[in-house]
Amino acid sequence: MSSFLPAVLRGGVGIVQLREKNLDDDVRRKTAKIMIPICRDYGVPFIMNDSPELALEVGADGVHVGQDDISVQRCRELLGPDAIIGLSTHAGSEFTEALKTNATYISAGPIVATPTKAGREPTGISYALECQARSDRPVFVTGGVDASNIFDLVVAGLHNFVVVRALTEAKDPEAVAHQLSEELTRAFGS
Repeated sequence: MSSFLPAVLRGGVGIVQLREKNLDDDVRRKTAKIMIPICRDYGVPFIMNDSPELALEVGADGVHVGQDDISVQRCRELLGPDAIIGLSTHAGSEFTEALKTNATYISAGPIVATPTKAGREPTGISYALECQARSDRPVFVTGGVDASNIFDLVVAGLHNFVVVRALTEAKDPEAVAHQLSEELTRAFGS
């Protein structure tokens, strides 16, 4: 991680989430305390997954929660008005409810099946496009986003993306992050 995180940040990653659901809190706490100063050096926000209490404890910029986690309202109470709070959605009814919250951003997907959301049925791109059209907040697309499809996703009308495997499985994560950034620049410029 000590080389991976700076590499992807140099490559253009704009927000970092520690999403290690299978680690105990002590390991997540220690990992966050390594990651946060690196993110700060690059001026990139760092958010924890699932636990606003842990986010508060380690000084994270916010938290991302899912449908079965603590409410966005409770996260906001714990972390304050300026914290970044993200909320996952996987269906239109969940997105409708998410719009009633004060989440900073909402995620939509996964648009394709992905091992990071094991057992979750893909929503398809139409769901993400519908969410984007309905929201005045950023909607982050999840599931299978990489350099081969990000241009087309932007051209289709999507703006914000969660990228996991394309970076974590890359032999050269910095180069892949640069490639993603270049594809975004090219797509938004067209």
